[in-house]
Amino acid sequence: MVSGTHNPRPHSGPYGWFVIVLVTFMLLGGRDVVAKETRPDVLMIVVDDLNDWIQLLDPEAPIRTPNLQRLAERGMLFTKAYCASPACNPSRVATLTGLRPTTTGVYGNKSDWRKAMPDRKTIMQHFRVGGYRVIGAGKIFHHHLDGSFHDDDSFDEFEPMRPQLYPEKKLNDAPEYGSRNTDWGAWPEREEYSIDHHTATYCAEVLRTYDRKQPLFLACGIFKPHSPFFAPPEYHSLNADVPLPRKQMDLNLPTGARQLLKNKQWFWSGMMQLDERAPGSWHDFVKAYAACVAFADAQIGHVLDALDQSERGKNTIIVLWSDHGFHLGEKNHIEKFVLWEKTNHIPLIIVAPGLTEAGSVCTKPVDLMAISPTLLDLCNLPDEPEADGVSLRPLLEDPAADWNRPALMTYMPGNHAVRSERWRYIRYADGSEELYDHAQDPFEWNNLASDPQFARIIEQHRTWLPDQEAAQVSDLKKWKPTRGQVPK
Repeated sequence: MVSGTHNPRPHSGPYGWFVIVLVTFMLLGGRDVVAKETRPDVLMIVVDDLNDWIQLLDPEAPIRTPNLQRLAERGMLFTKAYCASPACNPSRVATLTGLRPTTTGVYGNKSDWRKAMPDRKTIMQHFRVGGYRVIGAGKIFHHHLDGSFHDDDSFDEFEPMRPQLYPEKKLNDAPEYGSRNTDWGAWPEREEYSIDHHTATYCAEVLRTYDRKQPLFLACGIFKPHSPFFAPPEYHSLNADVPLPRKQMDLNLPTGARQLLKNKQWFWSGMMQLDERAPGSWHDFVKAYAACVAFADAQIGHVLDALDQSERGKNTIIVLWSDHGFHLGEKNHIEKFVLWEKTNHIPLIIVAPGLTEAGSVCTKPVDLMAISPTLLDLCNLPDEPEADGVSLRPLLEDPAADWNRPALMTYMPGNHAVRSERWRYIRYADGSEELYDHAQDPFEWNNLASDPQFARIIEQHRTWLPDQEAAQVSDLKKWKPTRGQVPK
């Protein structure tokens, strides 16, 4: 036997074979199991119709959003974030599937998205396949009040929206104007009767009690400030001093813009026929919207409180986004369904522990097509096939990183907007155009598209328009809002 230092075999000793088995397990099949156990949880909060007239995005804005600001202080706020489409269904479908309306043909609120894409996985399905427990509540897909666009395969568990409650008569004292579904005022008297209190309470309970056998993906859909513009009485006092927004119309509107507005002007025209001092006035409407924002912000606060009280709070990725913006009379328009800034500019906050710097701000233009690839990237799940967006990881790591992509928005076939850091360019199906310089004209009152000196700017933005557009898919059955009664 050769003398010298003896190196024992790896399996020598009473625990040798156990070590070999354990190491082999971790290097092979056990690797995925360990990875799943250490993956971060995800909390995705979706808000409906939340525009940019909030202090989160503008310290000079009148509508206070302390819980949104509290969330932004934990991670990164994107100050130039935009929806994929200024309507609920196409925006949510695009964000949750990673495919734009021009790819899928889902352009309108009645477009049957699942019939158009029977095999396309939603972001929630990707997380289910990746080993996550996916739980949802509230408004995630469009029109879940009657279930018509809900997708069962996207969730392991789901708590539907509580039916909308209506008072015995309209609250806005304008019986000839609008419908119950566009009413506004203090309602219901008790917060626990509301849709969003029910949703937030459910999500908070999930966060407090979830037994982490799997990583959790929780989708929380906040319905307000969507119409009807009801919020419990105490929230109306929080923004009682909100002023009217600046009202001025761009007199150089092209034919394409006028065509989009044609069947949307009833809301604004009817508002202007009301007595400004009457309870059904424009000012009361704006204050009711602000009350709904305050109410939504409070519900988000309840969910964040529950997250902070749970053990998983420090290892949870949080993303908050609104499906689109909302006009309150700017450019003589109310609601959405147009391609101007106010309708498409939305809040977007991402908190990624260990990656985002607390209180950081990114001013690069991004759109919601980035949500799905970003979350998959952050959670080490496989990329989506043929996604229309890219991960925001470079900006989350460095908000000043190179980013050569503008935001792109579409509303109905042929109508598109491109938002770069300075400019908003819009091209309509009839070929007419708009161009606004946000460095000089943040309210978009002066359309520069017909001025020859801006031809080069327009040409640069045209290169981002889609080369091909899918035909619009068929509509689902006519949807009617569900009416509920106040619980006894």
